[in-house]
Amino acid sequence: MEISIGQVVYSRAGRDSGRKLVVVGIVDDKNVLVADGDLRRIEKPKRKKIKHLRVTKKVILPLTDKLKSGAKVSNSEIRKALAEIGDAEE
Repeated sequence: MEISIGQVVYSRAGRDSGRKLVVVGIVDDKNVLVADGDLRRIEKPKRKKIKHLRVTKKVILPLTDKLKSGAKVSNSEIRKALAEIGDAEE
């Protein structure tokens, strides 16, 4: 499955298992950087293997635009966007 910046994912492995995260960077074809604005802040995103993530079809477009343009994204913006999405069980 194709994964993009700003996409909502759920962790399937590790101590953050079950947490809702947003993709903030793509490292290579097997790894991405994720953050949730709470335990995993935007300043220090978590590097995760894509196979350890459950990918949803939800994409947070305002965050995607800011991340791709290089604008500063705050942790509160990420938390608010993830809270508005609710449980994306797609």
